[in-house]
Amino acid sequence: MRSNFPSREIVEQLRRTYPAGTRVELISMHDPYTTLKPGDRGTVVMVDSIGTVFADWDCGSGLGVAYGEDRIRKI
Repeated sequence: MRSNFPSREIVEQLRRTYPAGTRVELISMHDPYTTLKPGDRGTVVMVDSIGTVFADWDCGSGLGVAYGEDRIRKI
């Protein structure tokens, strides 16, 4: 049975790419209930074991960026 979660190697790569303190900008998010919008910026807090990048967004949100669904970039 195949999981939709990223492999350990991918999670480790995400952790190297987005260590705590990294500034990021939201490119897209597939969450119809969020107030976050493309262009919002934040600071990475952590990457969890399933590759979700959690950030303290400048707008006050703490919503995580889901691997394979949402997109961010380093700034």
